[in-house]
Amino acid sequence: MTPLLQLRITAGYSGKPDVLRDVSIEMAPGEIVGLVGRSGEGKSTLILSILGLLGLRKGVCHGEILFQGRNLLGLGGTEMRRLRGRHIALVPQSPLAALNPNLRLGTQLREAWRAHQPGEPDWQPLLASVSLPAETSFLRLYPRNLSVGMAQRFLIAMALLHGPSLLLADEPTSALDTITQSEILNLFRRLNRERGIGILYISHDLASVGALCSRVAILHRGQIVESAATQDVFGAPQHPYTRKLIDAIPQLPLREEVAGDLLRMGGQVQDAAYARRD
Repeated sequence: MTPLLQLRITAGYSGKPDVLRDVSIEMAPGEIVGLVGRSGEGKSTLILSILGLLGLRKGVCHGEILFQGRNLLGLGGTEMRRLRGRHIALVPQSPLAALNPNLRLGTQLREAWRAHQPGEPDWQPLLASVSLPAETSFLRLYPRNLSVGMAQRFLIAMALLHGPSLLLADEPTSALDTITQSEILNLFRRLNRERGIGILYISHDLASVGALCSRVAILHRGQIVESAATQDVFGAPQHPYTRKLIDAIPQLPLREEVAGDLLRMGGQVQDAAYARRD
């Protein structure tokens, strides 16, 4: 089977040391892979490289980024515009900041749709799939009228417009409270199961990564220092940096009394870490 995504890249910015050095990631179709790293480790550089947008930040990427066997680094701007949003979609962090504050929600959906296809589809099934109302009154709202959780679900709906094969989720729960985080993770899990979308889930939150991903790659100082099945990374981390991350997981008091897959998985991650320490 041809991998959905297979990359090995070195990337950086003019006049500065490389941010990413020989970073290698591979994803199968329909797989959810977590990429864990602190702020400044190069996660955004990786996303921009995949989307072919690194040049807008005066960055340069070398190597290969194979999407369904096709090297994205060899494509021109027009070809990349055909792929972005249609076959490779992005769910950015800071959902309210990512939406245009001056455009109604319906207008933003229509513009995203018409970037790749003419006409206007029925929005109801799409919005219902992310638990949002599909009434005309909702589509006439502005982003400022939404809660952060609703704005994040709306961004996910926009990312799903054209049925992409790969979803890049960039810290999609960092601005959310714990219960809303759990709802968004459940939504990602369901979309993956029902639509077969591959998800590269990028986060510094080990609990959410553990709740969602089948494999985890650890990014440290511009390199992948560990990559394995989620349960192996949490239960028996091999790299000293990964062990520090696991050891830093705080205890969640009364976690058995708190509902939600995220916290339950957080408890499982903790238990694995504590068992390893003992």
